[in-house]
Amino acid sequence: MLRASEGIIAAYFTYTALASFAFPIRADVRLTIFLVNTTIIAAMAFLAFAAQLRGRPYLQALRDWYPLPMMLLAYREMGWLGTLPRPGYEYTWIQWDRFLLFDLGLQRVIESLGPLLPSILEVSYSLVYAISPFCMVWIYANRRPKSMEPFLVTFLTGIYLSYALFPFFPSEPPRTIFPDQDLPTILTPFRRFNLSLLGGYGIHLSVFPSAHCSGSMAAALAMKEIMPHQPWIWRPLLILAISIAI
Repeated sequence: MLRASEGIIAAYFTYTALASFAFPIRADVRLTIFLVNTTIIAAMAFLAFAAQLRGRPYLQALRDWYPLPMMLLAYREMGWLGTLPRPGYEYTWIQWDRFLLFDLGLQRVIESLGPLLPSILEVSYSLVYAISPFCMVWIYANRRPKSMEPFLVTFLTGIYLSYALFPFFPSEPPRTIFPDQDLPTILTPFRRFNLSLLGGYGIHLSVFPSAHCSGSMAAALAMKEIMPHQPWIWRPLLILAISIAI
């Protein structure tokens, strides 16, 4: 029997396979998506069956960690869907950005201490990839295996709901659709790292909703729920999630 977290994964990859028929992509790409997603769901079901049959700890651990690489594949797979006609959301969103950054002075506040705050924000953004492994290792270290499932349910829901909404808001990141505009006056090595990472690994289907924001916030709230007695863990995670959003 599949866990609730595994059901979320199965539902998402089924959704992606069905959604591929709504996109103007080549038939071989659509077939690849179908075969990959079928394999993912079948492998997950087999692992669940083997873990329940054998009851070995390492099989249970494999079930726990299986969602992490699938999360990365789920993101990349959205890029396989190609592109959709762009309604121009970016031209509305950039006005909001400029209002916050320039009219309300958020950029001046961020850069008021030189490279310090920009570096903190960029490092926070980079740390998004370490949040889920950290939380899972912490749950193991505290010998709370039953807490793993509620964590994964909350975290995966936050991630996959964002991914699932990408096709409804086709958009490009501001760095590509508005090149050389609204740039920070302070360029840190951490920003260069983030730009190179997103440039090489990012997809060009949508930037809204932000899975960085939803995933980090979901992880922080999940840890608050399952470990309320450890505020020194979930409070920094909540601060990190807010920093990522900023």
